[in-house]
This record gives sequence, C-alpha cells and structure tokens, in this order.
Amino acid sequence: MKIKRKLEIAVISDVHLGTYGCHAKHLLTYLNSIEPKKLILNGDIIDIWQFSKRYFPKSHLKVIKKIMTMASNGVEVIYITGNHDEMLRKFSNTTIGNISIVDKAVLDLHGKKAWFFHGDVFDVSIQHAKWLAKLGGYGYNFLILINRLFNWYLDKRGKARYSISSKLKNGVKGAIKYIHDFESVAAELAIENGYDYVVCGHIHQPKMEHFENKNGKTIYLNSGDWVENFTALEYQFKRWKIYNFSKDKLTPFSIEDEFNDLEYDNLNYLISAITIVDKPSNKKSN
Repeated sequence: MKIKRKLEIAVISDVHLGTYGCHAKHLLTYLNSIEPKKLILNGDIIDIWQFSKRYFPKSHLKVIKKIMTMASNGVEVIYITGNHDEMLRKFSNTTIGNISIVDKAVLDLHGKKAWFFHGDVFDVSIQHAKWLAKLGGYGYNFLILINRLFNWYLDKRGKARYSISSKLKNGVKGAIKYIHDFESVAAELAIENGYDYVVCGHIHQPKMEHFENKNGKTIYLNSGDWVENFTALEYQFKRWKIYNFSKDKLTPFSIEDEFNDLEYDNLNYLISAITIVDKPSNKKSN
C-alpha cells in the first residue's frame, strides 16, 4: 500500500534532465511519494544547453511523463524558466491545461507574499558572457560524471558518498562569496518589494534563512538541486521545509512537530489531512 504525503506546494529546481549528473530515479521516487496542490519547477529542469540525442535515458523521460501525469490529475504545474532551459522563455505566459510557463511567479500563501524565480538574473557571467557560462557548464557536467563514477566505487566498497564539486565550492573563497552575495541580493530585493518569502534555485545550494534590514524582513529559500543534493522545498501547515532525499526519505513532516501549531479537533483529522492512500490495483501487470 503506497502512502503519498499531501502538500500545498512542492518546489524543485536544477534537475538538469539530459545530463549525466541528473539523478532522475531519485527524483521520480520523490515525485511518486507526494500529492501536492501545486508543483513549482523553478528552472533548469531540462538542460537544453547540454542536450544531446545520444543521452536521454528512460528514467529522464519518466520524470517528464510523471510531471505531465500529475498535471492531468489536477496538480497545478508552474514551470519557471531558468538559464539552462532559457529557450522556453519565448513561450512565457503560456498556459496549456494545468501547466503554465512563466519567468517568475508571485503567490499568496495564507496572507504572505511569496516571490519565485530561478535566479540567473543575478549571474553576471550569464548576462554578459554566455559562452563562458556554457563552457563552465560543460566542465561542471564532466566533473559530476567523474564524481558519479567515484561514488559508484565508494558504494561498492560500502563507504559514504562524496561530492567533489561541493568540496571545491566550499573550499574556494570566491565561490562562497558568490553564494553569499546571491542570497543577500535576493533577500534585499524581496524586502524592498514587500515579499515575505523569496524562493530561488540556480546555485544548487539548498537553504532557508531569515534576512532582516532596516526596511523589513524576509525568508530566503533555495530548493537546491537533483544533481548533488537531491533536495526540494515543501510548503505545508503554513510553513516551509527543505526536503532532503538522502536524509528525510519519505517523512520530512512529523505529526508530533506540527501538531501544537495547528487548530484541528482531533488527531484523525490531521492524519487524513497529510496522507492519501493508494489502494493496490487489481490489474495484473504484464
């Protein structure tokens, strides 16, 4: 019996379908575990920059099919364009069924304003030297491929996985400064424009942090990626949480943690509010 968790919003970004670094099977497992009202795809879902007919495995196609199935079943899918799928920007503000393509989105969440966008608008290398950014993208993709082979070896030896690119990023002062500047600029713009939440992707760094200055305050959120971190953002019970596939598995929201913040009459109502039970089909599989 499969149990799916009900969510108001799930946010994923930086999946990079069509590249060796994409962990499509992990993402598919996650998508099969949730039942969101809204699914926000916050950029770089399909890596058109590095798309190749030679590499687009079935697992990557299954992710696309799953998203389409979710939309056909009533889930509102908001596709926010990023730099790696920027070709879709020519279709911005297009809606087909339950799927809409936009460059940014603003949602009202229980009286609070949430601003969603990918984040490449802050990247000077993309805005002014796109060829250099693409070259860097190919180098990153190669590094991820090497890292994947390395982790395959570690898995065989029963040892913990290791992220070479994360180690490099965390050890380079310039990279740390870039990430900090990205987060600060996004938060300051959100405060300036009166947004309670600002939700980004792009830098592959899952994060939730409160920012405050003399003009106000906001919560900065980043959904991370499905190349290294395998993370998503989830909104339920009027609060956000970072979902981590490697750590949380399929139970990131705890009933005990949330119960005191809710005004429900009984525990049974709460349990029914966060789960959907799919009964096993009677049809025999071929």
